[in-house]
Amino acid sequence: MALLGGKKDESSSKPLFRREEESVSQRSGEVHTLLGKGSEFEGKLTFEGQVRIDGKFQGQIITKDVLVIGDGAKVQAEIQAGTVIINGQVEGNVKATQIIELKTPGRVKGNLETPSLSMDRGVIFEGSLKMENLGTAGARPPPPPGGEKK
Repeated sequence: MALLGGKKDESSSKPLFRREEESVSQRSGEVHTLLGKGSEFEGKLTFEGQVRIDGKFQGQIITKDVLVIGDGAKVQAEIQAGTVIINGQVEGNVKATQIIELKTPGRVKGNLETPSLSMDRGVIFEGSLKMENLGTAGARPPPPPGGEKK
């Protein structure tokens, strides 16, 4: 038996588990902050990295990074973000500089503004959509392939 004998078992020197904070902060593209189910928050939320909301939120959300609205979440907010992924319910205007992804069973009541939109079948969207390249506001569109005609 390795625990009582003089020979040390190599596997016993490795930890059996890792702390959640360590694994989250080291992986890119993973959730950095979570408002879990049952939580309620009201106010202004600004952040860097990816945030996931699974509870209730009311107010304003501002980030250049990723916001995920989880299935079952209820959000009443004005949202400005880089990427917004919606699986839950959102009431309010959403502006994304990269993409808005509406996933089933998501519901959105408000106006969307983004250069790119992805919408699954079954999503409910009530509002208007404005699609333009938000990163280069006021810039001329690129010339057609093959150069400009003279």
